[in-house]
Amino acid sequence: MCSVTPPAELTLPVDQRAPGVARKFLRETSCQTHHARVMDEAELLVSELVTNAVVHGAPPITVNVECDGTQGLRVAVTDGSDHTPVPREAAEDDESGRGIYLVDVISDRWGVAPSRGRGKAVWFMLT
Repeated sequence: MCSVTPPAELTLPVDQRAPGVARKFLRETSCQTHHARVMDEAELLVSELVTNAVVHGAPPITVNVECDGTQGLRVAVTDGSDHTPVPREAAEDDESGRGIYLVDVISDRWGVAPSRGRGKAVWFMLT
């Protein structure tokens, strides 16, 4: 069982550095239990969500990380766009289009919620 850690939030640059900044923030703010158990999956999924926010969303882009005891690791990426992402089937030779599909397949739960003010938060849980 992990310790409950307070939510941590970071505003990301809106450029190609954003996924790496988000991964580093995730590693630094998650509890040791989840860090050891689900960090590889969490880093992949946060990279996909942040990339989607940079390419398809609108500023500002933030990442929120929270470890909540037995509930697991919850990560949310918020951006200023109201467009709701949906999983799609990418062609075999497509170089993109698999991000939300990966979130759907790898996470224990995920969803989209309106953010405070404007935009949306796309979140996932790993236990």
